[in-house]
Amino acid sequence: MGWVIAAAMAVVVMALLMLAGRLPRGTWELAGAALMLGLAGYAWQGHPRLAGSPRKVAEQAASFNEDMAERRRGMAERFGPAAQWMVLSDGLARQGKKKEAANVLLSGLRQSPDDPNLWLGLANALVEHGGMISPSADYAYRKAIALAPDAPAAAYFYGLALAQSGDLAGAKAQWAPIAEKAPPDSEVRAELQANIARIDAMLAGKAPPTR
Repeated sequence: MGWVIAAAMAVVVMALLMLAGRLPRGTWELAGAALMLGLAGYAWQGHPRLAGSPRKVAEQAASFNEDMAERRRGMAERFGPAAQWMVLSDGLARQGKKKEAANVLLSGLRQSPDDPNLWLGLANALVEHGGMISPSADYAYRKAIALAPDAPAAAYFYGLALAQSGDLAGAKAQWAPIAEKAPPDSEVRAELQANIARIDAMLAGKAPPTR
């Protein structure tokens, strides 16, 4: 059946070229030879008796860390000019559009280039997009820290990105001052102290890295 369909299609194509396409008579033989070459290729590599096997692309759910986003909102941009940009960026990230999520924050920075929360959001978005800290993300974190040196959010997430990228010493350098300044009974202080203790153990070779 496959051969019949292929031959019929060749005849139809030739007829369309001759009539509807107004192919010059002098080129009919050339067009016919091209179609015959196509049929020859089908005869060589085609498998008309094989059953069709349509494929469906598996849909991958967009990964988005809601807990991390909530922590970021609690430490940084829950209110203020940056909030609207962050909400839009988070919405895109939830859909798996990580590049677009970062681009939204770039648009926000064009309007507010000195907003540390937008720089922090951009840094986090770049890490999420690339899977690890990049020079651009590193710059964005440092910019956020420079604009708000007394705010803990940028240093906290910078340390997290460094740790995820394998720079344990760099992560400790960011976290230690935050842990020291945090209230004694705060959740952040307890978390960072535990993280720093694990880093010290890893650097000393007493425990394997944990993910």
